[in-house]
Amino acid sequence: MNKRAILVALPLLLAAIGCAPEDSDNTATDVGSSPTDSTQCEKDNLPLLTPGTLTIGTDSPAYDPWFSNNDPTNGKGYESAVAYAVAEQLGFTPDEVTWVKVPFNTSYKPGEKNFDFDINQISITPQRAEVVDFSDGYYQAAQAVIALKDSPLADATSVSELADYKLGAQTGTTSLTAIRDVIQPTQEPAVFEDTNAAKQALLNGQVDGIVADLPTAFYITAVEIPQGTIIGQFQPETGQQEEFGMLFEKGSGLVPCVNEALAALREDGTLDQIQQQWLSDVVNVPELQE
Repeated sequence: MNKRAILVALPLLLAAIGCAPEDSDNTATDVGSSPTDSTQCEKDNLPLLTPGTLTIGTDSPAYDPWFSNNDPTNGKGYESAVAYAVAEQLGFTPDEVTWVKVPFNTSYKPGEKNFDFDINQISITPQRAEVVDFSDGYYQAAQAVIALKDSPLADATSVSELADYKLGAQTGTTSLTAIRDVIQPTQEPAVFEDTNAAKQALLNGQVDGIVADLPTAFYITAVEIPQGTIIGQFQPETGQQEEFGMLFEKGSGLVPCVNEALAALREDGTLDQIQQQWLSDVVNVPELQE
């Protein structure tokens, strides 16, 4: 597919393919996909950090299109809307949901958590699943490469062509791992604390391109860096579909209940509706050849 490929609606495009792998895997952990008894997921029986309150973690800044106006509490943006839909399915009203700041890189470290679950474009990977638990995937992701429109990199049509350019991504993300493991550049990739720093480096000419998940890349080029362009998208590993999952403390009994809520939202069309509302922009994103 070349850069003049037909415009494709993002949800359809992502369904066909999907900072966010160390090693990508599209399965959640073995905590259990369904509750062990009919009362386990009743609100009063849920194993919560604070009884009666659902505590959700995410990073700050919380970026569009996953959140809106850096405010996860407003229910706007894809992940905020999904989080509140899950909360409602579990029996919580919006005023019974509280948010805490959790830096992306600390979310998947081992140990006790100050949240019931974290939602922050966190890819499900075997390495992370050794020390934390994941829900079933709630979003299928692809990686995308962003360059300035006047950059020689903007003419690349294959992954192999990217190897000679200076690329960068947020630290700890699957985007950074995709650069190292899939693109395998001749230069060590630049590592940034967050997406804002990566965007500034691109504008300053410190890197030729940056890698991010596809919806984030689209928002960056459509709104934040209009002189930028998405030169293409690719999967982290051939035949592997990267998925985002909600993250839990290892051994959390809340996982099967959240999976049950996600299954209900998927079955009744709510997840599709949320995706259409927040991620349905029309884009022209060619797939980079190997």
